[in-house]
Amino acid sequence: MVDDDTVGGRPSPPTPGSGWREGDRRRTGAKKMGRSAAHGAPGGRDDAGGNGSGPGQRVSRRRRPGTARRGRAEPGGRRPDRPSPASEMNTETEQALLHHARNGNAEEVRQLLEIMERNEVIADINCKGRSKSNLGWTPLHLACYFGHRQVVQDLLKAGAEVNVLNDMGDTPLHRAAFTGRKELVMLLLEYNADTTVVNGSGQTAKEVTYDKEIRKMLEAVERTQQRKLEEELLAAAREGRTAELLALLNRPNPPDVNCSDQLGNTPLHCAAYRAHKQCALKLLKSGADPNLKNKNDRKPLDLAQGAEMKHILIGNKGIYKSLKRYEGPLWKSSRFFGWRLFWVVLEHGVLSWYRKQPDAVHNIYRQGCKHLTQAVCTVKSTDSCLFFIKCFDDTIHGFRVPKNSLQQSREDWLEAIEDHSAYSTHYCSQDQLTDDEEEDAISTVDLKESLEKAQKCQQKLDREIFNFLKIIKECDMSKDMLPSFLQKVEVVSEASRETCVALSDCLNLFTKQEGVRNFKLEQEQEKNKILSEALETLATEHHELERSLVEGSPPHSILSEDEFYDALSESESEGSLSRLEAVTARSSEEEGEHLGRRKHRMSEGSDCGGGDALSNGIKKHRTSLPSPMFSRNDFSIWSILRKCIGMELSKITMPVIFNEPLSFLQRLTEYMEHTYLIHKASSFSDSVERMQCVAAFAVSAVASQWERTGKPFNPLLGETYELVRDDLGFRLISEQVSHHPPISAFHAEGLNNDFIFHGSIYPKLKFWGKSVEAEPKGTITLELLEHSEAYTWTNPTCCVHNIIVGKLWIEQYGNVEITNHKTGDKCVLNFKPCGLFGKELHKVEGYIQDKSKKRLCALYGKWTECLYSVDPATFDAYKKNDKKNTEEKKNSKQMGTSEESDEMPMPDSESVFVIPGSVLLWRIAPRPPNSAQMYNFTSFAMVLNEVDKEMESVIPKTDCRLRPDIRAMENGEIDLASEEKKRLEEKQRAARKNRSKSEEDWKTRWFHQGPNPYNGAQDWLYSGSYWDRNYFNLPDIY
Repeated sequence: MVDDDTVGGRPSPPTPGSGWREGDRRRTGAKKMGRSAAHGAPGGRDDAGGNGSGPGQRVSRRRRPGTARRGRAEPGGRRPDRPSPASEMNTETEQALLHHARNGNAEEVRQLLEIMERNEVIADINCKGRSKSNLGWTPLHLACYFGHRQVVQDLLKAGAEVNVLNDMGDTPLHRAAFTGRKELVMLLLEYNADTTVVNGSGQTAKEVTYDKEIRKMLEAVERTQQRKLEEELLAAAREGRTAELLALLNRPNPPDVNCSDQLGNTPLHCAAYRAHKQCALKLLKSGADPNLKNKNDRKPLDLAQGAEMKHILIGNKGIYKSLKRYEGPLWKSSRFFGWRLFWVVLEHGVLSWYRKQPDAVHNIYRQGCKHLTQAVCTVKSTDSCLFFIKCFDDTIHGFRVPKNSLQQSREDWLEAIEDHSAYSTHYCSQDQLTDDEEEDAISTVDLKESLEKAQKCQQKLDREIFNFLKIIKECDMSKDMLPSFLQKVEVVSEASRETCVALSDCLNLFTKQEGVRNFKLEQEQEKNKILSEALETLATEHHELERSLVEGSPPHSILSEDEFYDALSESESEGSLSRLEAVTARSSEEEGEHLGRRKHRMSEGSDCGGGDALSNGIKKHRTSLPSPMFSRNDFSIWSILRKCIGMELSKITMPVIFNEPLSFLQRLTEYMEHTYLIHKASSFSDSVERMQCVAAFAVSAVASQWERTGKPFNPLLGETYELVRDDLGFRLISEQVSHHPPISAFHAEGLNNDFIFHGSIYPKLKFWGKSVEAEPKGTITLELLEHSEAYTWTNPTCCVHNIIVGKLWIEQYGNVEITNHKTGDKCVLNFKPCGLFGKELHKVEGYIQDKSKKRLCALYGKWTECLYSVDPATFDAYKKNDKKNTEEKKNSKQMGTSEESDEMPMPDSESVFVIPGSVLLWRIAPRPPNSAQMYNFTSFAMVLNEVDKEMESVIPKTDCRLRPDIRAMENGEIDLASEEKKRLEEKQRAARKNRSKSEEDWKTRWFHQGPNPYNGAQDWLYSGSYWDRNYFNLPDIY
């Protein structure tokens, strides 16, 4: 006999009065110590070989199986356990059943089962105990463990689940095998006990037993059961029973998918020659090998019936078999370095080589890689170690297997390369659908007809049931009514059968359609995976090539590895990549001169931030943020974008770590930092001088993007921002007027009514693999009221580089055409792209011309530094001479040189060659000393989100300064910022759904859509009345 004082198969902690007794062991040695607690008996002890010895337990002396411990009462012979509160969860009948099954009271168990069968009481025969003595065990578990054969037999006859699990994952077979109950094991097997069930310790019944005879018996039964499952799998494939086949393959211990019948046919053979396409697809997905042959040396493809089946097998030949990573040392030839030893890795159709094996393990310092799409291997018969790989781009790579390599041969490498090449070729090729495949995709017409047929049957069934119920109500139970009554029953039954058939047809059609779509989806997902990896690999190669070229250039190249610029990769893209950005400050000479001229012109207006008023009336603003920025070194934009391939870029959500604590509306306002250029333009009487200042203002607007690697928060629909700067002479209002597409509108005016500046921005995003391009849509308009002039232009295109690998950097390129609609003068500025060696990086060049296209002035500089004007003839002469010098350098083999410094130029450094006779129009000033810790903000940007109590009582509740996520990020509470950002986005989506349900259109408050008054383009124009401060009926967006 075995001891019984355990709980639920695991040791219980000692309780007062419980005695905390230890169980005895049936075995000694290492096995005895290594057993898990999963096999302990209920009651908290380690009984009969159980393995639940817990902390503080002592192992008692060994005793032979079947002997009872002296001084202990057998189960049921001691005082009953004090009931626990949990025991109340079992009914009284269930408690009695558990008690008698544990103690082997067969008569009492039989009586309880009879009562339950007569439904005199409600109880579950598979109930689990809740008391200390039977916690988590069913009556069958208890009877099997304690060896009560009659009780076990009665329970099984009464319908007890033979494979029921206790809380530790054991079946009754586990318990009987563990305690060496051979008779009970045989009895359970007669009732189809599953020998393959794995318990919580990862063991089957044969693995928990100590009895050799039981182990051999279970192994034989397991083989029989496995073969039975294989026969069921073969039959399901042969008969096309997809649901049954799928259930077999999804079992915890499925049959061998490549098993065979007497003729050597695998399930895939059977599905192929019976043309069961869905079965074949499921088998291939589960790893069926299409290359196996039967006893007649025939593959599934040779037996395939129909073009569809052949296409399935051809398209999946070799693809569904396990594609394993293969690696080892190989010599690789190089044109410059000869043969060098690398650690070569084959994975997912990519051949990569590293200097050392640890580098390959961590995927670092990869020396090179090639995708094996359409790769072909060739060998030389004279050398048993040498082979060559010709890739899809016609490059040839030579490899040699080390002669001392005993584990790998050339044939092993060739076979692995062939498998990976087939894999890559399959998923990198765009197959066209055949007519047979198109037939697989069931048309919507067929589905609609099937549903209509089922609906008609259902309606007929409803009518017949209604009539049937009517007859029953009117029936007087006379014999004359009986025939008609029976006849009506038959009609209802027939209608039910027709409905079932129709619905079955619908279900079959939908099941077939789902299978085809799922298979194609899986193919596209795998293809997407391999293409995204290929994209990352190619981008890495490109980046390394560029870096190697730069490192080999003379020391005047400005394209250094550490050079990077801000790229606003929009998460939901509400205008986050706009070009309306401002620079830090103007030169001190220009600032002093202009402020002196302007002091007497400033009118009294609202202040925009906290601080004490100075003696000149200008408010002192803050010079830093409450908290420094978080490091983004451990984050990669590509890690986000690669999961969003195929999605619209404007709907990709980025983590808040990539943000800066400003809304895009606030970042738009940075355009106004150089308002002094507008005032300067108004002061000139000559239209050409005015155009020069306007052009400088347009160029300076993008300068604040230098090193601004954070993106602003996306404005919510209806969000607003105002800024009044009496020291700079303007006030501005902006509003998010559209969500899809994201459009931000703004309107600024001089406090002396000397100018109006307005526009709307919508960036159109494009993903080019390793970069994201933003083409700004929208017109910018500047009106100089004193001269009755209006200027319009659009911003240059912005491109963010190194999205996948390397450090982010940004460039502006494209033409910007500024038009004076009064005089007809135009300024055409060319923002030059970087080029291969960085010679043109950040450069801006252009001309001012009259309406007859005569060049009046030349402009040049860098959008990150400065802008000059010069006589056009002088500029053309300089350009011609510069081109001649460049050609001479090329002839002297100084390829890829640049006249710039190798280090990243500081914004206040002179890296633009000044042509004699030039006039400085604008130059950027240094940023604050703490700018690098403050998101690289300018002094102007530092104060944009500043707010005090006085301002908070004046601004509307939709103002950006009141956004909780931006405020949390500014204060350094990154987790709170992320939670608030998510909450606001969900709130915005819910509001949009509510408007959609009520068919209510969103109405903007301060702007309206209409044509631009000067060029006729679609624009958002200021409606007025914002500064009246009547903020009623504003939406609750925060």
